[in-house]
Amino acid sequence: TVTRDSRSGRAVFGGGRISPSVGASNIICFANIATTGNAQDFGDLTYEARGVGSCSSSTRGIFLGGADPALQTEIDFVTISTTGNAQVFSTLASARRNFEGFSNQTRGVFGAGQQPGSFPAALTSEMQYLTIASTGSAIEFGNLSRDTLFVMPAASSTRGIFAGGYDGPSPANGVDTMEFITIASTGNAVDFGNLFTGRYSGGGTSSETRAVFAGGADGSATPGDMKDVIDYVTISSKGNAIDFGNLLAVNENIRGTSNKIRGLFA
Repeated sequence: TVTRDSRSGRAVFGGGRISPSVGASNIICFANIATTGNAQDFGDLTYEARGVGSCSSSTRGIFLGGADPALQTEIDFVTISTTGNAQVFSTLASARRNFEGFSNQTRGVFGAGQQPGSFPAALTSEMQYLTIASTGSAIEFGNLSRDTLFVMPAASSTRGIFAGGYDGPSPANGVDTMEFITIASTGNAVDFGNLFTGRYSGGGTSSETRAVFAGGADGSATPGDMKDVIDYVTISSKGNAIDFGNLLAVNENIRGTSNKIRGLFA
């Protein structure tokens, strides 16, 4: 959430995997983006899941899908400025996990992910959208150029980018492609450029002008396949990503958010 003082804002994270022995969580926590410090308890989702997709306006946060271990159809919402348990928003037409999303103040768009079925045939290129301020089912938006999951999303108020991904069995190298859509319209994604290095399961965040992608894995099936790389693009243009810097440590399965000035990866 962003207030008139754009240096403030609250980040909310929900669901995820706790450990191999505890497969999924319904925990929601929050942090104040402008400060530093540990996250605090916010409440709980109505269901337990890992691989949950998310998006938000400045007032409402949306969580959807995931797995525990079966794929889920739930869509939950929270009011970001308060704390408390999530409420039911709607359900997906079909269960999905790693259905990654971004948004402007009005519309959330989700793409890629895994549907029920055998892998990798269950991967999808489908995109769907919903209106954040209302409740109701998601609607078809269009398609990405390939069936994939673990993409990294980021957006301005007008344009959204899906970067990277994982699209096949071993050897499952991370892809370096980036595609974009105009959030207010519907239609298939268009080529944007290429990441600094191909990977999946990283985090994306953005300001109104710049999208930043961090971490992930390249699928090389070695102990060193996780990455600490951070790269960025200018959202309004097209072109290849440029080196930004590095995370404090190699990391994958992270998520990103921002108050348009400072980005967090958790």
